[in-house]
Amino acid sequence: MPDINTQKVCFVIVKARELESEDEGMEADSSNPTDDKFVSVLTEEAYSGIRKEAAEFIEAMDEDEQCELVALAWVGRGDFSANEWDSAVAQAREQRTTPTSRYLLGMPLLAAYLEAGLAEFDESCEDFE
Repeated sequence: MPDINTQKVCFVIVKARELESEDEGMEADSSNPTDDKFVSVLTEEAYSGIRKEAAEFIEAMDEDEQCELVALAWVGRGDFSANEWDSAVAQAREQRTTPTSRYLLGMPLLAAYLEAGLAEFDESCEDFE
């Protein structure tokens, strides 16, 4: 069972969702995502404030919380089951080679993985404000 505060996880989820939905800083044109093969390019300028806030929040967590946040994303992604929690945390601790924020914020679908990870432990962000 994760020791990390669910409210902290929910904050990261909210910021990850903001990053996923951030305006690309481009004017709308007549093309559509299907024609463009769902390809879009985000520039650093388009989401630097949100990315910085999320990164600073993650890096302010202690090492145990950071490892649990990574493990929670892995559980949500299906790499580990809830029963393998201790192994997931141990592997997250062993594989720390880059800043945790860089790793997590570079993970596509981070918000969905964290939500799914919470759900595996019967937790949610339903009451998060």
